[in-house]
Amino acid sequence: MAERSRILVVDDEVQIARVLKTSLQAQGYEVKTAADGEAGFNAAMDWLPDLVVTDLSMPAMNGIELCRAVRERSQVPIIVLSVRGEEKNKIDALDAGADDYVTKPFSVNELLARVRANLRRVAAGEDSSEAAIQQGDFYINPESRQVRVVAKEVRLTPKEFDLLLFMARHPNKVLTHRVLLNAVWGGESVQQPEYLRVFINQLRKKIEPDETPRYILTDPWVGYRFQPGGETDS
Repeated sequence: MAERSRILVVDDEVQIARVLKTSLQAQGYEVKTAADGEAGFNAAMDWLPDLVVTDLSMPAMNGIELCRAVRERSQVPIIVLSVRGEEKNKIDALDAGADDYVTKPFSVNELLARVRANLRRVAAGEDSSEAAIQQGDFYINPESRQVRVVAKEVRLTPKEFDLLLFMARHPNKVLTHRVLLNAVWGGESVQQPEYLRVFINQLRKKIEPDETPRYILTDPWVGYRFQPGGETDS
């Protein structure tokens, strides 16, 4: 029998943690819960889950701090739960290394779909033996998930890497918002362009040499174009 995926749920609301644990276990996952960010971080380091689901507002260590602490040591996918209206907090969490988010109150089926999508992408990455991509100023290794820009190593979160890799596979082509969202986050996310804006901005901060984009160019209202050679936008 195949080994079950392990999911860590971090939430100080007992009822939500109980519902999530029951729902995830019913889908065949092995589940552990933690009641605050500090306990969640310890569990993530000791138990080594395949995916983390965490609330944002928690005592001891909040969800943003937890994302940042986990991401310094692990590339495990992280899904954050946020209250409607906490737009800044969601963006801060994505900036801190979260891969996805679900807004409370949420549908359990939606969360399960996000869990499946993130686990599938991890599995696809682990099975990949694709050769490294060397284009212009970029070296991208899909197997080791290593990125170098003009020979300088750049550290990316899992979703930042997935986004850059997909764009690098289609250089110098305009990729629409829908295509990018579907490729990196799955079909459930094509109506949520804020995902894309946040991660494009984060990628630019890490790979662009200055404030004027040279590598990731915007095609207004349509999408983005990746130019690995560092050509300037006309």
